[in-house]
Amino acid sequence: MRLLTDVTPLRENPAYRRLWLGMMLTRTGGVMTTFAVTLQVYDLTGSTAAVGGIGLATLIPMLLITVPGGTFADRVDRRRLVLATIAAQAALSAVLFALTAFGEASVWALYALVALGSACSSVSAPAQQTFIPRLVPRDQLSSAMALQRIVFQVVLIAGPALAGVVTAWTGLRGCYLADVASFAGALWGVGRLPPMPPVRAAVTPQSAGDAEQADSGDGGRDEGPRRSGVALTLEGLAFIRRTPVLCGAFLADVNATFFALPVALFPAINAERFGGSPQTLGLFTTAIGVGGLISAVFAGPLRHASRLGLVMLACVAVWGGGFALFAVAPSLWLTLLALGLAGLADTFTVVVRGIIVQQATPDEFRGRVNAADFLVGAGGSQLGSLESGLVGSWTTPVISALSGGLLTIVGVLVIGVALPGFRRYRAATPNLEPTELAGDLSAAP
Repeated sequence: MRLLTDVTPLRENPAYRRLWLGMMLTRTGGVMTTFAVTLQVYDLTGSTAAVGGIGLATLIPMLLITVPGGTFADRVDRRRLVLATIAAQAALSAVLFALTAFGEASVWALYALVALGSACSSVSAPAQQTFIPRLVPRDQLSSAMALQRIVFQVVLIAGPALAGVVTAWTGLRGCYLADVASFAGALWGVGRLPPMPPVRAAVTPQSAGDAEQADSGDGGRDEGPRRSGVALTLEGLAFIRRTPVLCGAFLADVNATFFALPVALFPAINAERFGGSPQTLGLFTTAIGVGGLISAVFAGPLRHASRLGLVMLACVAVWGGGFALFAVAPSLWLTLLALGLAGLADTFTVVVRGIIVQQATPDEFRGRVNAADFLVGAGGSQLGSLESGLVGSWTTPVISALSGGLLTIVGVLVIGVALPGFRRYRAATPNLEPTELAGDLSAAP
């Protein structure tokens, strides 16, 4: 039982349980929309380059919006901010449904709606991450982060399959309509949370007056001069720069996704090695998802891990090794095993990075640091796909995948030597609670 992920946060914390369930429902709808947009763009153009343009439409708003959005989240009630972005995303999905249902969709309209949705997600996703350390005790944080990853892996496996069934039954408009309906889950999960304003470091939550102020929505913020968004953004970046454990965690993740994420090579390697069977190609992504789900379910040992920096470096090395093995595997079963191993390591990497980010960041910086975390995770994967595709076109797909995996392992060694503070980082003592809002938010109705 010690191997299984601890479900205590779900069992004992109604507010976290609602947030978790609502997130799973809404993200399933989001995956269905991603599936539908990809297929719709290809149907309209017959061009794989046009499909690749979806990634560009996603990445550009992410680069422009994420960090300023994190700064804004550190100035306002994050719960209200997330609710506003959820409403905007639901409206965008409704527009996609209307355009598809009435035959008015065009490629540029789809790109524009994808870009707007990416901008909303770039604000909403980091802000939602700040809820977790406010809802669960510190000793349950690792379990809560593992449970978050279970949501990701379940949606990764089930979402596309469900989208395929719905598309065959109702057409693409059914996916968009299901996505609109799924936002009810997010509204239910987030809407019943208590106010979530940022807490300043000077706040002493033992004060009863602070508790009343927090409940009133003012969040215990100091009455000092209001600084500009640029100043707050620079302050957040300076905090990351002078915190070695955060620098190490972000660099380790960028190292993993930039070099060893050869998704763009999957079709070519499948065609070269397995005759281009679409069923086999689908198994590649499924293998990664299954490996990640297994490690998310059996993430119990992470509760007792203390050398989190060293654990993350080891997981990134296994991730790189998995893709290096994928590059040279001569048989299908070994190919899928290598991808499953990479997926398994990826989940541990993401969970440990999430624990480090939440433990090492004071609440007043969480919006900005979680924004940087989101940008590193999501933006790095987009750049990694571009990098592997370019190297594969200059050399061969096998050389690209193999060199990327090996360079990731080299990068782990370099980061470990260059940032000893990250390599030696130990988890915070569980019984030392962070400075948060006064009162027990885990008992929120």
